[in-house]
Amino acid sequence: MAVVSGYCETSPGHPLHGPYHDLEYGYPGKDERALFELLCLEIFQAGLSWELVLKKRAGTVSAFDGFDVDTVAAYGETDVARLLDNPDIIRNRLKVNSIIHNAGVIQELRASHDGFAKWLAAHHPQDLAAWVKLFKKTFKFTGPEVVNEFLMSTGYLEGAHQESCPVYQKIAKTNPPWLAAKRTR
Repeated sequence: MAVVSGYCETSPGHPLHGPYHDLEYGYPGKDERALFELLCLEIFQAGLSWELVLKKRAGTVSAFDGFDVDTVAAYGETDVARLLDNPDIIRNRLKVNSIIHNAGVIQELRASHDGFAKWLAAHHPQDLAAWVKLFKKTFKFTGPEVVNEFLMSTGYLEGAHQESCPVYQKIAKTNPPWLAAKRTR
């Protein structure tokens, strides 16, 4: 799988991309809230730049109550109106509605798989096409690019960093799911 062209070269030192690249992107072991947040950020990014998403991240986290799954799943029309009126987030009704829907799906994954993280682990390893099919069947607004970036950002698919990137070596030491699967082949 190819790495996002140039991200490892252009991110270091950048005020937004640098911290995300160095401290979050590709690292495994995220809890339900963090997984939900990353899925939502990838949904917001669809058709837009990652830099815009990072610029609006703090406002988005605040607007969505810290991405607490149960709180977001309970949102109604008043909350949707509040969100669509908030200039601190990317205001797109389809994306906002999909995020609320997806929070409810994650609640259901608690019953069926003991949570979002265990659902991901239960379906790993798969190639991107199989993941996309599974995500489209399970969640809303999860096309190939959203799924690919989400899975790379959480360590389920290879490609977040180039092997020459210092962060690659840090992540490799954590034995992310993509690397663990590669080692057992």
